Order: sequence, then C-alpha cells, then structure tokens
Amino acid sequence: MSHYPPSSPAPWAPPGRPPSRPPGRDRASGPLLVVSVLCTGLMAGLFFAYDISVMPGLAELDDRTYATAMQRFNAMLDGSALFGLLFVATLGLTVAGAIVAFRGKRRAVAVPLVVAAACYLVVLVITVAVNLPLNADLEALGDAATAQELHAVIKDFKSVWVPMNVVRTVLCVLSLGALCFSLIRYGRATER
Repeated sequence: MSHYPPSSPAPWAPPGRPPSRPPGRDRASGPLLVVSVLCTGLMAGLFFAYDISVMPGLAELDDRTYATAMQRFNAMLDGSALFGLLFVATLGLTVAGAIVAFRGKRRAVAVPLVVAAACYLVVLVITVAVNLPLNADLEALGDAATAQELHAVIKDFKSVWVPMNVVRTVLCVLSLGALCFSLIRYGRATER
C-alpha cells in the first residue's frame, strides 16, 4: 500500500470551453505573418520592377517623353486606393505581428518582425521625404511639351529618384527576408 495519493487526472475543464493552448500558439500570428510576407513581397516586386525595367526603359527616351510617362505612372499610383492601402498596411500588419508575437512570449518570432518593420519604415520615410517631393516637382512641370527648364528638372529627378528607388528595393527585400525568417521560426514553434 502506498502512502501517496493516486495521481489525479488532468484538471477538469468546463464543457464547451476549449483546452488552453500551449505558449506560443494563437490564431492571429500565422495569418498576420503570411499577409505581411505577401504585402512586403508585392512592394519589393513593384520597386524592383521599376529598377530593372521601367527606369532603364525610360532612360532611353527624350526628356519630354520621360517626363510625360513618369507623370502618368505617378498619377496612376497616386490615384490607386489599392496601392495606398497596400503601401501603408504593409507596415501596420508587420507591427501588429510583432506585437502579437511579443505578447505571446515568442521573442524568436518577434525580433525578426521588428527588423522587418524597421526596414519598411525607412522605405516609407524615403518615399515621403525624397521620392514624393521629386514626383511633385515633375508634376509641377505641367505639359512636358511646353515646360520650362525641363532638362534640369529631369536631370535632378533621375540623379536622386532612381538611386533612392534602389535603396527602397533593397530595404523591402531585407524586410521580406526578415519576415520569411520569422515565418520559419513560427512554423517550427507550432510543430512542437
């Protein structure tokens, strides 16, 4: 006969109430990570497409055609609610993912999310501080066929906008890499 009480079964849970999840699991992290990866990938792809096709193609055109084409591209993007939503939501989703991961005590998932958010935040700052003002200068030319100082404006535009877009591309790719790393860590944590 043993002097120890028999081992008790797992604590009773009220009917209809799901058992508690192990630490590190929640319903929001996985979808947030996947959507963040997709949004950041779309932004990186947009910037990359400008780097390897749009801007080199435009560089072969005369200044008037270059200005007219860029004015139209900018008008299309500025008028696109979908682009605006994607541009801003990418940061919001990544930050939300980091907050959820930190609250769930999943530091290994959260830290790369913070890196991804920081990289993308710099993309937003560059866009607002550099690229958008240059787009506004180009728009202020009006009709490129009759614009004054067209060559000087285009020269300044090309010398700053193009390299800054390369920087935005690199930062978006770094953000995407950090997000993928976080997604891998999340997957490993949920397999346990």
